[in-house]
Amino acid sequence: MHGELIVVEDLPGAFARTVIEAWKGRQGELFHLALAGGTTAGPCYERLAAESHEVIDWLSVNVYWGDERCVPPEDPASNQLLGRRSLLERVGGANAVYPMSCEEGPDAYALRLGEVGKLDLVHLGMGADGHTASLFPGSVALDADPGQLVALNEDPSGRNQLPRMTLTLSAISRSRLVVFTVAGEAKRDTLQAVLDGADLPAGRVSAERVVWLVDRDAAPR
Repeated sequence: MHGELIVVEDLPGAFARTVIEAWKGRQGELFHLALAGGTTAGPCYERLAAESHEVIDWLSVNVYWGDERCVPPEDPASNQLLGRRSLLERVGGANAVYPMSCEEGPDAYALRLGEVGKLDLVHLGMGADGHTASLFPGSVALDADPGQLVALNEDPSGRNQLPRMTLTLSAISRSRLVVFTVAGEAKRDTLQAVLDGADLPAGRVSAERVVWLVDRDAAPR
C-alpha cells in the first residue's frame, strides 16, 4: 500500500475537510478535482457540498471523473449523475465540468487531461474485490502503456457487467493527492490484504500523496 491510512469516526466529514484543505493549498488559480462513483461517494459529496459553501469558490474548480459506466448520463448507474445530484447541483456548479463519455472515447478525455498536467485531487473508492476506479483485478487496463491516461475496460470476472471508461494507474499517479474512502465491514478483509501487500489494483495506486480514509467497520483489526 502506498500512502497513509487514517481511521475516522465520520468518513464524509473527514473527506470534506481533506478536500477543503487541498483547495486552500492549491498551487494555481484553478483546482482540478476528479470524482468517484459508488455508495460511499454520495454521502461524501453531500457533506462536501454542505461544508464548502462559504469556503470553496466553486468557480475556481474544474471537475473530472475517475471512471464511468458506459450508460446514458441520466441512467441511475451513471457516476456523472451521482456527482451532479450529490455535489454539483448543491454548490451551484463549477468553473468547468468534464464528464466521461464512452461514445466520445478515451483519447479525447486523455487529451483534456494532458492539457491539465496534474489533477490536484483524485477521489477513489475500493471494491470488495480490490478494484478502484474501473481498474479490475486481471483487467487489461492495469497493463496500459505508461503514456496512456484513459482506457476502456471491463471486469473479466463478470461481476460488473457494464463496460467502463477509466483513468489508468499512470494518470492517477500524476495527481497531487489521491483520497481513498473505504467504508463497511465487507471491505475489511480486502483492505487488510492491500496492507499486507497483495497485488490488487487499489494497492498499486501511487501519487505525490495518497491518503486512505477508513471508517471503523472497514479498519483492519
